[in-house]
Order: sequence, then structure tokens, then C-alpha cells
Amino acid sequence: METFEVAVVGMGALGSAAAYHLARRGAKVVAFEQYDLGHVRGASHDTSRIVRTSYGASAYVRLAQSAYRDWADLEAESGERLLTITGGVVFIPTDGPYSASNFTAALTECDVPHELLTPAEVEARWPQFRVPEGVETVYTADTGIAHAARTVATLQMRARVHGADIRDRTRVDAVTPDGDGVIVRTANGDVRANKVVIAADAWTNELLEPLGAEIPLDVMQEQVTYFQSSRPETHGSDTFPVWIWEDDECYYGFPTYGEPTIKAARDVSFNRMTPEERTYVPSPELTAQLGDFVHGLVRDSGPEMRTVTCQYALTPDRRFVLSPLHEHENIIVGLAAGHGFKFTPAIGRVLAELALDGASTDDISMFAAPAAAQSR
Repeated sequence: METFEVAVVGMGALGSAAAYHLARRGAKVVAFEQYDLGHVRGASHDTSRIVRTSYGASAYVRLAQSAYRDWADLEAESGERLLTITGGVVFIPTDGPYSASNFTAALTECDVPHELLTPAEVEARWPQFRVPEGVETVYTADTGIAHAARTVATLQMRARVHGADIRDRTRVDAVTPDGDGVIVRTANGDVRANKVVIAADAWTNELLEPLGAEIPLDVMQEQVTYFQSSRPETHGSDTFPVWIWEDDECYYGFPTYGEPTIKAARDVSFNRMTPEERTYVPSPELTAQLGDFVHGLVRDSGPEMRTVTCQYALTPDRRFVLSPLHEHENIIVGLAAGHGFKFTPAIGRVLAELALDGASTDDISMFAAPAAAQSR
């Protein structure tokens, strides 16, 4: 049986980042992906994802600060430009479930420069928005866009350069603790590893259930829509920020990026389905709802051009899981609950540190495996 220091299961953003950091540190690593690399069945494809430090909890702000350093390191090491900084606004209705003060307090605690703006101040700076009264806006200049597909491809390429053995179209059927290691069982043969990193998102519990270590996941199909811009020069990344609307229904959007369209989506639409049930067909009702919202908020936003689906696997409270299993310490789980792409290089480094060092240089204490994941 082949033996490795670490095996990685799942080669989306998090798994690819973990494989990269492991291989870069000289570990003998094998990584498995059940589909083709770069597939569209999960949550790591398409072009753009938001990067930001603007969170309402300091643990995420600090991890985001680490991530920006890791992004810069990855860009320098690979020679690829992966981030475009645009600045960003978070719109927070004062009668909604979120508080701008949580954002400003967390950003202040972590020494992140920011501004708190009124609707009039937002529209004076960015007349592309229509902001109703009763909305507070948090602005951070470090917000921007990560190129999603290019990032994942870059991580995989650099992992291979550093010696990682990446095996796509190889489904992992089981991970079996065995003495001081883990046997990874695949249709193409078994391997043995000292540690296993599971970064399988919506497929995670297929591997954890036989261990009695299931993590509660709420899996759904999500979608993003690209809208025509009647004035693309006003929606460019040098004139228009990334935006987020934090309310009972949350939305987010981007400036033009690589094409004269503006991308937007609702965050968490509860279109629940398993990976096996997923249709890949956008919901006309959700598309129409999004269009109404975007046309009300963003001036000169036009008709829908196309809509793309992806998949969310949400943990309770959308909290990350970056942790060994409680009673199977050689099995490490990475879950990012639908908001982790911005942290990709940092999460990959954290998972590699957990596998090789047993602890991370970042404070990830709040991201331990939940009690429900303890082996029964």
C-alpha cells in the first residue's frame, strides 16, 4: 500500500490550498478529487469572489487579515495576480437583525481602517447607488475581488510544482482510522496516510457518518446573476465598490470584472437539495427577486444576461470548522459554510499546520469541530 504523510480529500479551493501549503513545506502529500479539476459541481468555480476584512466578529476579521498576507505571498510565489482591490461597502438597515456597531467594533479592535457613512454620504461618493434612509454603511478600502477559478488552478499548479500527487476523477469511498494513521479507500486502490484533511464540502458527511462523526450541514443550490450595465464605465472596479446588503435577506454584488456586466446574488436562498438532487437549473423566482432588488439599489443596472448556479453547505451559525475530529485526531475537517473563499490561502495554511504541527499559528479556537461531530 502506498504511504503518505498527508492525504487531502476534495480539491476545491480549501483542499487545493491545503495541498499547496503541505507540499510547499515538503510533506509527501496525495490529493483526491472525485470529478475533473475545476468542475462546476461545488462552490469554487466561476470568476469572482469577495475578499474583505469587514465582518461583525473579530475572529473572522483577524483571520481575514492573515488571509491578505497569505494572498500576497501566493501572488508573489506564483507570479499570478489574483486579487483586485476595489473598496467595499456593507449596507446595514437599522431595523434589521444586524448592527453596524458590531462591524465597527470588530474592525476597530483589529485596527482595520473603516468609515461609517450615511445614505447621503454614500450617494455623494458613489451616485450609482440608491440608498434609502435608515441604512448605515460600513466602508473598508481593503475590500476587493478574488479570481475564483484562477486561484484554484494556481494552487493546484503550485502544489504539483512542489511535489503533490493530485489524482482527479478518483472518488474516496471511506477514510478508516488505523493505528497511528488513516487508510483512504478509493475505487483506484487504497493508500495510507498519517493524517487526512477532508475538504469535501457538501460531501463531507459521506465520509464522517461511518465514523459516527456527522457534522450538521444545510445543503442548497445557490445562484448568481450577471446583469447588463447600461453605463459600464460607471460600474468599473476603479469607480464602483463591491457591495453587501445585510438584512433578513442578504444580497451582494460586484463591479464589472473582465466583462461589461455587474454580478449580484442573494446570499442563502434556502433552495435546498442534496448534491445528487441538484438540478443546476436556476430558479426563475429567485432570479426575478434578485433583479428587483438590484434594479432598486444600483442605478443603470440592466436586464439579466446569464445566471450560474453553485452549491452551499452551511454549518450551524455558518461557523467554520477547521479542526481535527474529537475522537479521530488524525482526521482534520475544513468547512467554510459558504463564505470562506476570501480566506482560501489562510485556511489552506491552517489545515496544513494542523496536519503537520498539530496546531495553527492563527487563533482558530472558535472553529473547533462542534459537539455534534463528536464520535458516538
